[in-house]
Amino acid sequence: MTSTTKTTLPLARILICGGLIVTLSMGIRHGFGLWLQPITQANDWTREAFALAIAVQNISWGIAGIFAGMAADRFGAFRVLLVCAALYAAGLVGMAHATTPLMFSLTTGVLLGMAQAGTTYAVIFGVIGRNVSAERRSWAMGIAAAAGSFGQFLMVPVEGFLIARFGWQEALVILGAAALLIVPLAFALREPGFSGSTPAKRDQSIGQALTEAFKYPSFQLLMAGYFVCGFQVVFIGVHLPSYLKDHGLSPQVASYALALVGLFNVFGTYIAGTLGQRMPKKNILSFIYFARAVVITVFVMAPLTPTSVYLFAATMGLLWLSTVPPTTAAVASIFGIQHLSMLGGFVFFSHQIGSFLGVWLGGYLYDRTGSYDVVWMITIALGVFAGLVNLPVKEAAIQRGAALKAT
Repeated sequence: MTSTTKTTLPLARILICGGLIVTLSMGIRHGFGLWLQPITQANDWTREAFALAIAVQNISWGIAGIFAGMAADRFGAFRVLLVCAALYAAGLVGMAHATTPLMFSLTTGVLLGMAQAGTTYAVIFGVIGRNVSAERRSWAMGIAAAAGSFGQFLMVPVEGFLIARFGWQEALVILGAAALLIVPLAFALREPGFSGSTPAKRDQSIGQALTEAFKYPSFQLLMAGYFVCGFQVVFIGVHLPSYLKDHGLSPQVASYALALVGLFNVFGTYIAGTLGQRMPKKNILSFIYFARAVVITVFVMAPLTPTSVYLFAATMGLLWLSTVPPTTAAVASIFGIQHLSMLGGFVFFSHQIGSFLGVWLGGYLYDRTGSYDVVWMITIALGVFAGLVNLPVKEAAIQRGAALKAT
């Protein structure tokens, strides 16, 4: 498989600027759970109304991610980043001033979902794939994913401070201005191989690449595992603060817990990316999903105290986004890099379907049962399922022109 561009961007620039973009974009969105109670109480909305908007955000992110990936593969990441940075700022301001659940879903859901599609992993990983050799690709993706985790560690406490200091509406406007910092960072990721409006040359058309991928069983298994990842992390990220408050713990415990998730996931994603250069990525993924099931089981069965919450957060942090580097690197190993952002977008779409169900079911079942117990049980069962489906994945480069065999 040939690359669409030569290695022209310096590795340090890619990792620093790409990492900062992911830090900012992922850091902001990881704190949205802190707004659940302030917004629902101020507007007299149900938790389901808030959860539905976040669910729409995740599905919008997944759908838009496919097209953002296509655009980035054909025309480079730079233009995609510029447009989506503007959408991010507009979505956050709209989130602050929405007065109805419908308007809230359109701004918090649709606009922010589209913005995240073009400012997070699929687009940045495409730049890495096109400019970093296969021998270092998984490691570099681990660095970028770790940056997103550091964003959670950095931004969640900042967002909690902004809410406490300025109020929840003003805090969102401030974050909208911060999102525009993506624009100058995007200029550093302009790839010389993508000039003007001329798309890069391809050995495969988009249709051929999609047909090949969706007929390949390992691609389907990776998508199934990523569905579970989305369900688990978004349910926990959005509903954990309210779950803890319902059990009498202070909001600071939730803020610290989410920050710990981000801090420890810096290490988890880096380790996963590094190990992906040395051992089968499918084994890394299976271990992560099985471990999540065990950690969640212990958490819901143990007495709920600040200490148990912090232990849960630290352990889950090691497993949080550590699925991202091995999953994307496995896709690159199988199919090459020409359509990596697009194929990564489709895998991530599966992740976002899981995210939609996880966050929405959390609010729906809470409003009807008065607890999150059923959803916790679902997350455990799905963890076991994902651990099993990743075991048969084949990571070897696909042999084009040969009949594809089932895994």
